[in-house]
Amino acid sequence: MTTKQKPKLPTSLERAKIAAKIAAENNGRNVVIMDLRGVTPTFDFFVIASGTSRRQMHAISEEIDAAFEKNLGDRRISISGYQESMWIALDYGDIVVHLFEPEKRGYYALEELWGTGKVVPFNYEPNEKQNEETV
Repeated sequence: MTTKQKPKLPTSLERAKIAAKIAAENNGRNVVIMDLRGVTPTFDFFVIASGTSRRQMHAISEEIDAAFEKNLGDRRISISGYQESMWIALDYGDIVVHLFEPEKRGYYALEELWGTGKVVPFNYEPNEKQNEETV
Protein backbone atom coordinates (compact mmCIF):
# COMPACT_ATOMS: atom_id res chain seq x y z
CA MET A 1 0.00 0.00 0.00
CA THR A 2 1.47 3.33 -1.04
CA THR A 3 0.50 6.58 0.56
CA LYS A 4 0.53 9.80 -1.32
CA GLN A 5 2.69 12.34 0.48
CA LYS A 6 1.79 15.97 0.45
CA PRO A 7 4.44 18.11 -1.24
CA LYS A 8 6.54 20.07 1.22
CA LEU A 9 5.45 23.69 1.54
CA PRO A 10 7.95 26.48 1.01
CA THR A 11 9.11 28.14 4.22
CA SER A 12 6.90 30.72 5.86
CA LEU A 13 9.27 33.47 4.65
CA GLU A 14 9.10 32.21 1.06
CA ARG A 15 5.29 32.07 1.23
CA ALA A 16 5.15 35.58 2.74
CA LYS A 17 7.25 36.84 -0.18
CA ILE A 18 4.93 35.08 -2.64
CA ALA A 19 1.87 36.72 -1.04
CA ALA A 20 3.60 40.12 -1.08
CA LYS A 21 4.51 39.70 -4.75
CA ILE A 22 0.94 38.81 -5.65
CA ALA A 23 -0.35 41.85 -3.76
CA ALA A 24 2.12 44.07 -5.62
CA GLU A 25 1.28 42.50 -8.99
CA ASN A 26 -2.36 43.36 -8.33
CA ASN A 27 -1.48 46.99 -7.60
CA GLY A 28 -1.53 46.69 -3.83
CA ARG A 29 0.15 49.72 -2.30
CA ASN A 30 2.79 50.01 0.41
CA VAL A 31 3.35 46.26 0.62
CA VAL A 32 5.25 45.31 3.78
CA ILE A 33 6.44 41.96 5.14
CA MET A 34 6.94 41.88 8.91
CA ASP A 35 8.98 39.13 10.59
CA LEU A 36 7.29 38.41 13.91
CA ARG A 37 9.05 35.13 14.77
CA GLY A 38 10.82 36.67 17.76
CA VAL A 39 7.70 38.53 18.91
CA THR A 40 4.94 35.89 19.05
CA PRO A 41 4.72 32.10 18.81
CA THR A 42 1.31 32.40 17.10
CA PHE A 43 2.55 33.21 13.58
CA ASP A 44 5.79 34.01 11.75
CA PHE A 45 4.95 36.80 9.30
CA PHE A 46 2.47 39.51 8.47
CA VAL A 47 2.06 40.66 4.89
CA ILE A 48 0.39 44.06 4.89
CA ALA A 49 -0.88 45.94 1.83
CA SER A 50 -3.35 48.68 1.00
CA GLY A 51 -5.98 48.50 -1.69
CA THR A 52 -7.76 51.37 -3.35
CA SER A 53 -11.18 49.73 -3.73
CA ARG A 54 -13.29 46.84 -2.52
CA ARG A 55 -12.93 45.15 -5.92
CA GLN A 56 -9.14 45.44 -5.82
CA MET A 57 -8.92 44.06 -2.26
CA HIS A 58 -11.14 41.13 -3.26
CA ALA A 59 -8.97 40.47 -6.34
CA ILE A 60 -5.77 40.49 -4.27
CA SER A 61 -7.21 38.12 -1.65
CA GLU A 62 -8.59 35.77 -4.30
CA GLU A 63 -5.30 35.74 -6.25
CA ILE A 64 -3.32 34.92 -3.11
CA ASP A 65 -5.76 32.14 -2.19
CA ALA A 66 -5.67 30.67 -5.69
CA ALA A 67 -1.87 30.74 -5.91
CA PHE A 68 -1.40 29.23 -2.47
CA GLU A 69 -3.91 26.44 -3.05
CA LYS A 70 -3.11 25.65 -6.69
CA ASN A 71 0.67 26.14 -6.73
CA LEU A 72 1.63 25.36 -3.14
CA GLY A 73 -1.11 23.06 -1.87
CA ASP A 74 -1.63 25.48 1.03
CA ARG A 75 -5.17 26.22 2.14
CA ARG A 76 -6.30 29.25 4.05
CA ILE A 77 -7.42 28.53 7.62
CA SER A 78 -9.78 31.50 7.85
CA ILE A 79 -10.74 34.84 6.34
CA SER A 80 -12.16 37.89 8.09
CA GLY A 81 -13.59 41.13 6.78
CA TYR A 82 -14.16 40.01 3.19
CA GLN A 83 -17.75 41.27 3.00
CA GLU A 84 -17.02 44.61 4.63
CA SER A 85 -13.75 44.99 2.66
CA MET A 86 -12.18 47.63 4.87
CA TRP A 87 -9.72 45.17 6.39
CA ILE A 88 -9.41 41.66 4.99
CA ALA A 89 -7.31 39.18 6.99
CA LEU A 90 -6.24 35.90 5.36
CA ASP A 91 -4.91 33.42 7.92
CA TYR A 92 -2.58 30.69 6.66
CA GLY A 93 -1.38 29.66 10.11
CA ASP A 94 2.21 30.84 10.10
CA ILE A 95 1.53 33.87 7.90
CA VAL A 96 -1.35 36.32 8.01
CA VAL A 97 -2.09 38.63 5.09
CA HIS A 98 -3.75 41.95 5.96
CA LEU A 99 -5.36 43.98 3.17
CA PHE A 100 -6.54 47.43 4.20
CA GLU A 101 -8.31 50.48 2.89
CA PRO A 102 -5.68 53.22 3.41
CA GLU A 103 -7.73 54.95 6.13
CA LYS A 104 -8.20 51.73 8.11
CA ARG A 105 -4.53 50.83 7.74
CA GLY A 106 -3.60 54.14 9.34
CA TYR A 107 -6.18 53.69 12.08
CA TYR A 108 -5.10 50.17 13.08
CA ALA A 109 -1.40 50.87 12.46
CA LEU A 110 -0.23 47.25 12.59
CA GLU A 111 3.32 48.25 11.67
CA GLU A 112 3.43 50.38 14.82
CA LEU A 113 1.51 47.95 17.02
CA TRP A 114 3.89 45.12 16.08
CA GLY A 115 6.85 47.49 15.80
CA THR A 116 9.23 45.15 17.62
CA GLY A 117 9.04 42.88 14.57
CA LYS A 118 11.51 43.31 11.74
CA VAL A 119 10.52 44.59 8.32
CA VAL A 120 11.72 42.15 5.66
CA PRO A 121 13.14 43.90 2.60
CA PHE A 122 10.76 43.45 -0.31
CA ASN A 123 11.15 45.16 -3.65
CA TYR A 124 8.73 44.32 -6.40
CA GLU A 125 10.12 44.74 -9.89
CA PRO A 126 7.62 43.93 -12.64
CA ASN A 127 9.01 41.53 -15.20
CA GLU A 128 10.47 43.82 -17.87
CA LYS A 129 10.06 41.22 -20.61
CA GLN A 130 6.37 40.92 -19.76
CA ASN A 131 5.99 44.71 -19.93
CA GLU A 132 7.68 44.86 -23.34
CA GLU A 133 5.32 42.22 -24.72
CA THR A 134 2.22 44.12 -23.63
CA VAL A 135 3.33 47.47 -25.08
